[in-house]
Amino acid sequence: MNHRRRIDWLLLIGFSSFLYFFGLSHFGLVGADEPRYAEVAREMLARRDWITPVLGNQPWLEKPPLYYWQAMVAYDIFGVSDWASRLPSAIDATLMVIAVFCFLGKFRPGFQLDGALMTASTAGVIGFARAASTDMPVAAFFTIALLAWYAWYQTGSKLCLSGCYLALALATLAKGPVAPFLAAAILGAFAWRSGDYRLLGRTLWIPGILLFSLIALPWYVAVEMKNPEFFQVFIVEHNLSRFATNLYHHPQPFWYFLPVTLLGLVPWTIFTVAALAEGIRQPSWWVRSSAMLSSEKALNLFQAVWLVVPVVFFSLSRSKLPGYILPALPAGALLVAEYVERSLAADHRPALGLILLHSIVASATVGLAIQYPVFEHRLRWGVGTAMGCALAIGIAITLRSRVGLQALRFVTLVPVVLTVAILLRLDAPDLDNTLSARPLVAEISRLETRRLPLAVLGVSREVEYGLAFYGQQTIPRYEAGQIPAGEHLLVAKEGSETEITKRVTGRRVSYLGTFAPQRLTYYWVAAGRGP
Repeated sequence: MNHRRRIDWLLLIGFSSFLYFFGLSHFGLVGADEPRYAEVAREMLARRDWITPVLGNQPWLEKPPLYYWQAMVAYDIFGVSDWASRLPSAIDATLMVIAVFCFLGKFRPGFQLDGALMTASTAGVIGFARAASTDMPVAAFFTIALLAWYAWYQTGSKLCLSGCYLALALATLAKGPVAPFLAAAILGAFAWRSGDYRLLGRTLWIPGILLFSLIALPWYVAVEMKNPEFFQVFIVEHNLSRFATNLYHHPQPFWYFLPVTLLGLVPWTIFTVAALAEGIRQPSWWVRSSAMLSSEKALNLFQAVWLVVPVVFFSLSRSKLPGYILPALPAGALLVAEYVERSLAADHRPALGLILLHSIVASATVGLAIQYPVFEHRLRWGVGTAMGCALAIGIAITLRSRVGLQALRFVTLVPVVLTVAILLRLDAPDLDNTLSARPLVAEISRLETRRLPLAVLGVSREVEYGLAFYGQQTIPRYEAGQIPAGEHLLVAKEGSETEITKRVTGRRVSYLGTFAPQRLTYYWVAAGRGP
């Protein structure tokens, strides 16, 4: 390995380590999904059951097991913790970035570090790489599958095609049949646009299909045998009905994924749009003839199709969540790397307007990250704006200088690194207090002389699942009639005293405290009297 290659690897691993691994425990699990997925993995490990996902001691069949398996291994090695629950996503994101680096090293030597760091530093990738969820595993292995497929398309290597089927099988174990369906849509659109109608037939390689089946299908068969309701719950309700109806109450307008994609691509949004617009102007995009596609144009078209098709595909869904679009984001970053390579080769400088827009978008993240401590009165107003403006001016001047686009990667990474550092150093305590159940459980634990069961009344799912994970127990809900007969602690919304008294008539209730950041109160409830 030559000196330049070693430096590239060090930069790649260094940036990935900071962006994905550093400070994973700085704030607790947030939202409903993070503590829920982390708790499913914890319960599966406690039961030593690698087949049936379980939540609250009941089968929870909404998602396949890849994330749970990875989290179970992390728990087994490092112990059950929030940072261990986030470790699978961080590792998968790093694997994806390394795959991009190796892919570009083969097909765009000299620009592999640019493309890999651009992919690594998009807001969507960073956010989901630091989250305990199934979104990053499916996005990472889906990306690896498409890169391997394109490597086969260019080289004819059956090893690359095998890698495509293997990675696609892992993506199917991460999120379900949406992975092969989305891959088929992308490859079909690329075959149509390139005019090579036999491409899909050549892709359907029997040894690859067997490899996919051997990896992906055994769990689906095993879980169906143990849980006959699996097909109805997972395939019918959580795939077909989720796509075709608003069964799970995530309605959004048709255009929802357009702004979500643009935000997910920050800080590379402006150059992604510019690269896509430049590609659309190419005649080869509109004349369906493989003879017009050079290697460079074929890769550019493939990346554009990869970016656009998921946006269109998921826009047709009646249920929409931001994580759905994550598999498309690497394609946007790769388009930017291609755009920079072409511009440098042609000695072309981007327009001043393009540079100014990019500078504003890239630096705005720093200003926004600082606003949280400003609102909490720990920083003065104007600090974030001043820092963002200074960064924007510095980026714009650098990109208009003689160095130009050669410095694009590093001047854009500066605000990315600053934003992550600010979020972890300044924002983490406030995020922890206002969005996570971790400090609440810690506060309750300090009051306990012995460990008691927890129950909830009128709290959000986020609080319920967070209490389950950090309390490492099933959490009964009063409003569902699940009132423990024994002595326990109750967490409820502020102002719930009257309702609590009605539900535990004749039992002694003592107020213990209030967790002000989330407007929650907690009580000690005596055991009920026997019959």
